[in-house]
Amino acid sequence: MKFELVKLPYAPNALEPVISEKTIGLHHGKHLQTYVNNLNKLIEGTEFAEMELVDIVKKSEGGIFNNAGQTLNHNLYFTQFAPNKGGEPTGDLLKAIETKWGSFAEFKKQFEADATGLFGAGWAWLATDKDGNLSITKYSNAGNPVVDGLTPLFGADVWEHAYYVDFENRRAEHLAKLWDITNWDEIANRYTNR
Repeated sequence: MKFELVKLPYAPNALEPVISEKTIGLHHGKHLQTYVNNLNKLIEGTEFAEMELVDIVKKSEGGIFNNAGQTLNHNLYFTQFAPNKGGEPTGDLLKAIETKWGSFAEFKKQFEADATGLFGAGWAWLATDKDGNLSITKYSNAGNPVVDGLTPLFGADVWEHAYYVDFENRRAEHLAKLWDITNWDEIANRYTNR
């Protein structure tokens, strides 16, 4: 198996009450594991077999794209959280947010609105270009900013499996709570290493 299930950088119950242990078990242990398994099967013996995950997402389509995209998306998603985090970013990332949206509060408001308004299943991303200019991007299904030449920094999974156990149909409430577990050190590292 070329790709493996990303290891959680925290205990399965560490993000409660924002993301429950039950949701982590289903979302990480079942959904993501299935994407990883499917991806490994689909790329076997193809031109994608030796590619890095990001390159597969950029160059594939159909089933390979869907499973590669969801593997990449979830790898970023599960590693962007930590218990006892939240707060605000600092340094260059905060400056870039303030340059684009005027304030961190305004960025959060816009991000939540965009993610809440995304129809059906998909992802909302805080992304950056190579020059450090930020944007909020939205993609249906397995989409990721790398397909547009951007670097994903922070992603909100708006597939129902990400929040339905804990928040039922209250997507907006779930999105507002994600800030309480966001590891801004990790997001800033992604920004610096874009």
